[in-house]
Amino acid sequence: MSLHPRRITTAACSMCRALPYLLPIAFLMLLASCASTPPAEPEFVPPVYPPPPAEPRFVYERTLLYNEDVEGYTRKQRFVEFATGASHKLKGLVKPFDVAARQGRVYVSDSVQRLVAVFDIAAGRYFEIGNEGEARLIKPLGIAIARDGALYVADVTAQRVMAYDADGVFLRSIGNKEILMRPSDVAISPDGTRLYVVDTGGVESETHVVQMFDAHSGEHLRTIGQRGNNDGEFNLPLQATVADDGTLYVVDSGNFRVQAFEADGSFRSTFGVVGRFPGQFARPKGIATDHEGNIYVVDTAFGNFQIFTPAGELLLFVGERGHAGFPGKYMLPAGITVDEDGRIYVVDQFFRKVDIYRPVTLNPQDGYAGTRDKATRIEN
Repeated sequence: MSLHPRRITTAACSMCRALPYLLPIAFLMLLASCASTPPAEPEFVPPVYPPPPAEPRFVYERTLLYNEDVEGYTRKQRFVEFATGASHKLKGLVKPFDVAARQGRVYVSDSVQRLVAVFDIAAGRYFEIGNEGEARLIKPLGIAIARDGALYVADVTAQRVMAYDADGVFLRSIGNKEILMRPSDVAISPDGTRLYVVDTGGVESETHVVQMFDAHSGEHLRTIGQRGNNDGEFNLPLQATVADDGTLYVVDSGNFRVQAFEADGSFRSTFGVVGRFPGQFARPKGIATDHEGNIYVVDTAFGNFQIFTPAGELLLFVGERGHAGFPGKYMLPAGITVDEDGRIYVVDQFFRKVDIYRPVTLNPQDGYAGTRDKATRIEN
């Protein structure tokens, strides 16, 4: 069937008359077709360790970088800032070295800022220790907390240990240049009476030892070890920790091992060899223990920490080397600690952070560093 020419002309003219109305609609339709909804960012899935298909034991929980990671903003604070034009000052880590945690407070030594930064997760606040007056630190490295809350800080430049209460009030100093050469870490006995100070010495020095002090009087009690590679001797010892049973563990970094001592300083045992496989050491540094007696050892070369039984058997390792500060990625991991609830805190100097891992058996809201009261702290 053919169309009549007049009908074609009439239809064409009708379309021409409609063009002024159709063009804007077509243009809008074209824009709508060109505009596409940006793809949604994939939901962050916290890494677990060990990874599947193995049964997980720990899960990444959070990272501490700045004061804002723990400080909540109340309505009153927001009103004061709005009314006065004041702004909240951002404070962060510059070169963290070691970490200690107790009852929701995370203490981090910062050797460049010359202070100990305190992230009080439980109270939702941040403060600093050792940056003023007679309590001033010069180059803090290793730190430890006694069960009564006393904080001990090894100052490698001042060649002494500084003691503070839990809130940062200066108590006393322990040791001096006559006894300590390069104190790099401290550890405290479970009853709080013995203080062990790791003296790294140096390449040209023979002072590679651990000094034992009375934690309250500061009296020097004993020198543990000497330079060497035999049992009970050290080559560049770096960090130490004391287990709940009183066992002293020392990272003997130059000998690529961990040595265990009785509370009185007598040698007990050793484990670890140099190597590049799990269970071996390449550059061991930080060390901690948990309430089950397991030993956590940071290895800077591996970019992780390994967990061992008290007998030195490897259980698993957590983390890996990475060129970005993502969870579980490390370039220069250093200090490590485990709190009362089993949460693990790991310092990375390069990425200026503290990563926190939670046992999978612990709910996120539970424990001293849990999130149960977070919403209340922020909104009130």
